[in-house]
Amino acid sequence: MSRHPPRIGHGYDLHRLQAGGRLMLAGIEVARDLSPVAHSDGDVVLHAVVDALCGALGLGDIGEHFANTDPRWKDAPSRVFVDEIWGKVTAAGYRLGNADVTILAEKPKLKAFKPAMRQALAEMLGATVEQINVKAGTNEGCDAIGRGEAIAAHAVVLLFERES
Repeated sequence: MSRHPPRIGHGYDLHRLQAGGRLMLAGIEVARDLSPVAHSDGDVVLHAVVDALCGALGLGDIGEHFANTDPRWKDAPSRVFVDEIWGKVTAAGYRLGNADVTILAEKPKLKAFKPAMRQALAEMLGATVEQINVKAGTNEGCDAIGRGEAIAAHAVVLLFERES
């Protein structure tokens, strides 16, 4: 009998967009003429994944671990957030079952970047590419996302007990 039951977590993040800079999604640069308004690098995919991991383990949310008022995180790559929370996941005796990410953006078009995003997430989460799914959609012209003024991501993770 397993000591640890499977755990599921959901995460969500949204950032306004501005002209200039660069847009990172899952640690991959997807645009150089567009960037999020954010304290860190504003990677909505990694922020949603961190929130999903926190949710699965009952660790609160990303802001409790990496406050946007803390100067340590100013312009920080969101990969450091994933690394720290993933360390807590493995220390608690869990491994990734799978992760499913949905990105909502009118721009840029993301189809060409999805394989690299899956690979990057697999590497960060000690998983295979087959355990990671990345979807991208638009908001069909509705709201700030639909007008191209914002970008958002949802993430769901399933964690299983790590084999000894």
